[in-house]
Amino acid sequence: MTTSRVPRHSPDGTRDDADARLEQENAQLRHAVNSHATVDQAIGVLTAIHQLPTAAGFDVLREVSQHTNTKLHTVAETVIAWALGQPLPEPVGQELDAAVQRRSHQQDAAG
Repeated sequence: MTTSRVPRHSPDGTRDDADARLEQENAQLRHAVNSHATVDQAIGVLTAIHQLPTAAGFDVLREVSQHTNTKLHTVAETVIAWALGQPLPEPVGQELDAAVQRRSHQQDAAG
């Protein structure tokens, strides 16, 4: 089966609704994959710098996201930019420090 990149039109000249839905779903999936990769990179930054386990790195990102009312992938982008030399915005920096400290204390108590 071959696919064509040429949009199909219905007899009335409009694009087929199924094609439009598939294109929208495809765009959403591409965005999700890119966002997931960004989050993974930010977890790697936290793991390397703060010596946190991977799961704790995700928890830190999630907590910062929730406490600053910022989307997770935006927090991840900010952490990556910080690793590349950009300053952390004040609320993100404060929440990141607090979340890392909470995770570090939990590790110390468990280990």
